[in-house]
This record gives sequence, C-alpha cells and structure tokens, in this order.
Amino acid sequence: MILQNFIVFEGIDGAGTSTQIEMLKNRPEAKDFLFTAEPTSAPTGKFLRQMLKGDFPLQNESAAYLFAADRNEHVNGKLLTQGNTLVTGIKEACQSGRKVVSDRYLFSSLAYQSINCPPEVPRLLNSLFPLPQLLFYFEISPKDSLSRLGDRNFREIYEKEDFLNRTVQEYHNVLSEYSEKAKNQGMKIVLIDAKKTKEEISANIWQEIKNLPIV
Repeated sequence: MILQNFIVFEGIDGAGTSTQIEMLKNRPEAKDFLFTAEPTSAPTGKFLRQMLKGDFPLQNESAAYLFAADRNEHVNGKLLTQGNTLVTGIKEACQSGRKVVSDRYLFSSLAYQSINCPPEVPRLLNSLFPLPQLLFYFEISPKDSLSRLGDRNFREIYEKEDFLNRTVQEYHNVLSEYSEKAKNQGMKIVLIDAKKTKEEISANIWQEIKNLPIV
C-alpha cells in the first residue's frame, strides 16, 4: 500500500539526508510540511538512539523488533507534532493532506538489520507498513560518507567502513526488490548522486517533490 503525501530520504550514515531535509525546511514552499526522522523522538526512539551509541548492547534480532515497534508508533500512533516536527502519527498527518518528510524509514531496517540477523526477520516485521509516495536514495561510498563524519565527537555502532560496505550492498538489494513494487503500486524511487553540491541536490529534490500529484 502506498501512503500518499509521504516522502522518505534514505542512505548510509553521512550521505547527506539530514542536510537536505534542513534545506527543504527553509523553503517557503514547504512551510506546511511536517518533518520527522527514525529512530523517532518518542520514548521508543530515544531508547534506540542510546542503543546506537553503544549504551545498551542488544541481540541483533531484538534491535530489529525495537526498530519495528518504534516505526509502528511513528506511522500508526496518534498525531503528535512540535512545530513542524512530527513525533508520531505519519498516517494521520498524510491522510489529512499534510506532506510528511522522513529521514529514514523501513528501507533502513531492511538494509542494516539484514546483515547481522536473518534477513527474513526485518522483512517480516516491516511487511505491513505502507510505502512512501516518493523515495530518495542517496548514493555515496562508505569511504566518502565516513570522511564527512570525521569531525563528530562519537561514532554510532554501525559507522564502520566494512559494515557500511555491506549496508550499501543490502540497500541495492532492497531497491532492486522494491523497484517492481514501486512500478505496481505507485512509489517513485529517485537516485541521488550524493557527491553533487548541496545546491544541485536540493534543486533536484524540490523538482521531484513539487511534481507530486496533489491528493
């Protein structure tokens, strides 16, 4: 099922999705959009962010279940916003006519969680969530992405070159898998060359968003 008005940005750490979402926020045309991210800022997401920092080591399968639980609140929970930030309630917001832009979604789980736990686990857990109307995937090499993260004071548990190399391959597998679903159900997948300038990428993204069918 496609959720109209739902837009997702995907890519490995350091690909530039967060930068582009901030640029989109500053567009006057996007003043009525809602912006969000996964893990969420709800209690479930806050726990996951601590896990990603290495504060709470978990079994890989447990992490997959927790990401799916956080996503369920994100999508199906009661609409809760703070300014133009959406905490929970993507479905309710989109069905009311608001455009919702999320930094990461189920495709991240299928890429990241499929590496260290049986791939059927994240696929089963995420099989019932709606697909976005528009999916941007930012293409970048792990070496380049990690160089962008060089100035940060900490690294999350997945931010290692060998792991991200495997994640990129899993992302490609996921995009290949979902390309047929996209054709049949109406999700558009747009590949972004993350090495282009921020301005070029921003213009490309806005061109795609403004051409979305009005619902």
